[in-house]
Amino acid sequence: MVVLVIDFGYTQTKDLQVSVNEIYFVVLITGLIATALRYIKQSKVLRKNVIFFDVISIIVILFIIYFHFFSEQSQKQLSLFYDDIWMKLAIILTFIREFAERKVTYKRKFLNPAQLFILSFFLLIVIGAFLLMLPNATYTNISFLDALFTSTSAVCVTGLIVVDTGSFFTDFGQTILVILIQIGGLGILTFASYFSYFFKDGATYENQLVLGDMTNSKKLGEVFTTLKRILFITFFIESIGALLIYTSLDESLFNSLLERIFFSAFHSVSAFCNAGFSTLPNSLYETGFRYNYTLQTIVIAIFMLGGLGFPIVANLVKYTKYFIISRLFRKKQISYRPWVLNINSRIALITTISLTVFGTIIFFINEYNYILTSQKGIVGKLVASLFAATTPRTSGFNTIDTGALQTSSILLIILLMWIGASPASTGGGIKTNTFAIATLNFFSLAKGKSRIEIYRREIAEVSIRRAFAVISLSLVVIGFGIFAISEFDPQLDLLSIAFECFSAYSTVGLSLGITASLSSFSKFVLIIIMFIGRVSMLSILIAVFKKVKHKNYRYPTEEITIN
Repeated sequence: MVVLVIDFGYTQTKDLQVSVNEIYFVVLITGLIATALRYIKQSKVLRKNVIFFDVISIIVILFIIYFHFFSEQSQKQLSLFYDDIWMKLAIILTFIREFAERKVTYKRKFLNPAQLFILSFFLLIVIGAFLLMLPNATYTNISFLDALFTSTSAVCVTGLIVVDTGSFFTDFGQTILVILIQIGGLGILTFASYFSYFFKDGATYENQLVLGDMTNSKKLGEVFTTLKRILFITFFIESIGALLIYTSLDESLFNSLLERIFFSAFHSVSAFCNAGFSTLPNSLYETGFRYNYTLQTIVIAIFMLGGLGFPIVANLVKYTKYFIISRLFRKKQISYRPWVLNINSRIALITTISLTVFGTIIFFINEYNYILTSQKGIVGKLVASLFAATTPRTSGFNTIDTGALQTSSILLIILLMWIGASPASTGGGIKTNTFAIATLNFFSLAKGKSRIEIYRREIAEVSIRRAFAVISLSLVVIGFGIFAISEFDPQLDLLSIAFECFSAYSTVGLSLGITASLSSFSKFVLIIIMFIGRVSMLSILIAVFKKVKHKNYRYPTEEITIN
């Protein structure tokens, strides 16, 4: 893998490239021998999907070895398959297979789930920064701080940039970014754990406990089913999204078919992971894309599905299946209706829909005679308003000039950014359920109730405590960021600084145009805020403080004066 990174990242001389190819040849042959020995020594029968993967991999690798090392005539006739990218693909297939064979055991005594989660993101950010500094990743040199900022923004799926993605990074650099976005959106442990399970068909009890904590699985036996569901939902939606984006584009805006395909895939991944990165200088506000309302509607659908969260999307699929079957196949009216759409999904969906409708209407009214005058017709104004109301929910794409907005619209966007997406999603913010619980608590207190009740369910006390802890900690972190940047860059106005800090914490990526002009210290402050916003301050506190053992006693209860 080190040789592969060097090969991708640096321009090779002819002699060095020959040496690199010889190393590749040895690695591929060793991989084939290792796979063969694995079947000879295997005591139990492997699963069909593992055998299928091995057979396809062996065929592909043998095909590539033949073309690159043994067939000069084929090189002339089928030059497409002689490209070095096929050799690198074979190396990656070998790496995946051999890496999956390694036994990885999580030790809860050494690292608890919160520490493991935080460490995985930190290491991914550092590795990403060094990869972005490779000579072939950029057209000009990039400083370590800017590389670290960009890597943090990609891994934390934020979208704030200090250099233009399309013109500063090469195709290789943009590929690194989209990989960082994909892994950052799902988590590197999700990929590593699933590959290990795919090939080994099992995991230790301790591994399942740790993964269960990170995937919010209710049952231990559902851990890997949840992982599989997460990966399937992600790649399915991203694939469909890329296809729809491709069909909505004007082909005259691209120099080649490959460029159009890469644009579609890049923006689909960036949208679903709520990253907000774009290869266009002005995001979707760029000329040629600004009035493509079909493209904008597709992007809205993709990032809203990513912002709903994997459990809610899976629950919606389950509910849709139940609804269709119950409507088409039942012979008589059934008075009993099972609890298919759980309370978590109901609260998240209602909050999401309410915020979307509220934001769209307010933005439409507020900007109708201002920034929306440049949009084409009532449909264009509505799509632009809908985009402006949904993109602050941690997406980060923009179809309007954010710097030209009314102050009241900017404050509305700050509120929407702070609330963010739904739990267990690729988005950030305090999350919709947290905001909903806080709102329900207001009404509960006003009515004199001692508990929060909704849909014939009582909200657990631990959920209420967690919600208000998340709200308090978010304001502390954002407040610290505003104070620090005001000290380091006193020439900037407070509203722009506050907008930047809310955007960084909620991993949104929207800006009033000050990101690139920030001082080094302010950029580092935003790096910290983006990281905290992605892993959550509560997770950091859980990682730092030692868990107290449960005590079987309670002190006398007393009320504290609040107002």
